[in-house]
Amino acid sequence: MRIGELERRTGVNRRLLRYYEEQGLLRPERMPSGYREYAEPDVATVRHIRNLLAAGLSTITIADLLPCMGKDGDTLIADCPELLLDLHRERARIQAAIHELETARTTLDAVIATAPPEAEQAARTLLTPAS
Repeated sequence: MRIGELERRTGVNRRLLRYYEEQGLLRPERMPSGYREYAEPDVATVRHIRNLLAAGLSTITIADLLPCMGKDGDTLIADCPELLLDLHRERARIQAAIHELETARTTLDAVIATAPPEAEQAARTLLTPAS
């Protein structure tokens, strides 16, 4: 399939698909005309890339991981034990970020709780669209 079809099937724009290729995440076949030709498994690969990016992994890390990831349908399987260390490290990083965000939320909740009722009412008025 051509890049337009891969874009349509994955919802990822062409510019990002080309970027994934530059990063070594996708390896389409090149036709004599120069067009990229993608295979059916590339649809799942793009979805995996998007999921791993959403998990906070960099494209460099994903490029290292993808060759060691088996596939069970749409599920990635960590086939290389040595890469489990990287996955555990990334998970710990994400967990630490979640903890920091929860702490920040708790702090904001505490500050908000100190607001007098008239300030809270004024804030609600500002948020309510005028008719």
